[in-house]
Amino acid sequence: MFYQRGSKGAEVERIQAKLKELGYYLGAVDGIFGGGTESAVKSYQKDKGLLVDGQVGDKTWRSLFPSEEIPQPEIATKPLGYRSLALTGSFETNAPVPECFAGLSGDFDGQGISFGVLQWNFGQGSLQPLLTEMNERNPDVTKGILHDRYDILIKVLSAPYTEQMEWIRSIQDPIKHVLFEPWKGLFKTLGRTTEFQNIQTKYANSYYELAKTWCKQYGLWSERAVALMFDIRVQNGGISDLVRATILRDFDQLEKSETPFDKNALEVEKMKIIANRRAEATNPQWFEDVRRRKLCCALGEGTVHGEHYDLDVQYGIGLHPFT
Repeated sequence: MFYQRGSKGAEVERIQAKLKELGYYLGAVDGIFGGGTESAVKSYQKDKGLLVDGQVGDKTWRSLFPSEEIPQPEIATKPLGYRSLALTGSFETNAPVPECFAGLSGDFDGQGISFGVLQWNFGQGSLQPLLTEMNERNPDVTKGILHDRYDILIKVLSAPYTEQMEWIRSIQDPIKHVLFEPWKGLFKTLGRTTEFQNIQTKYANSYYELAKTWCKQYGLWSERAVALMFDIRVQNGGISDLVRATILRDFDQLEKSETPFDKNALEVEKMKIIANRRAEATNPQWFEDVRRRKLCCALGEGTVHGEHYDLDVQYGIGLHPFT
């Protein structure tokens, strides 16, 4: 286990905070292991006589945090549905957990505000149920964040649709469609809570169940395949009958190939076919973005929107059976 450039999450925040405390790191403690964090790690390793590789492995971790074993990323202990959602959310928002669960945009598309990892919104009525459930299940958390603005949001959630939209548009810039403070910060703080992340995962469960169904239909068995299908559902909606026929034809040719594949290699080859065929079926304008995302899932690593992803290291999503 190690943390390196591209790693994200709470453990990276700990590394950054410690290096900042020691005077090696000058950047933001944002949980993103980028070039600045890597440089700070190398400087620390050089001063401590450690192998200067820019990676926080067992020895560097124990040097930073004496008597502590290097931890497995917390996200790796979460259910696969949560991990798949977090991965796709990171693709969508270019932000790690928990920030990907706090994605927030204004009325640029006529939907009032869009919020959360899958951008549930007021315009289509998809966000109100999440906020209502958050308040019903976790009123103390909700009140603890909103304070004197708690009653305002509760009244808005029970108001007629037209009044809801009128209020939402009143708390943001009408040109730039950016929420005014304090509402911007309040919503994002809500999105970062474990309680609201759990509700988002619940409301995304139908996508997760469909992803598992698609895996079974295509003869796929791995967690990585579920993540691939989940991302297809979110970004692309699905796989058309025509594309499905093409994929199955490619599968048939793969089975007839003289190249021997073990179980894992065959799984990866099938996922690569799905990734490429689904990308080919998209609008040419978005081809490369779709292709990069899908191949990242299929191969287990890759660069998306300038960020490097290692699914096994960062999300605990590997070639492990999903059932």
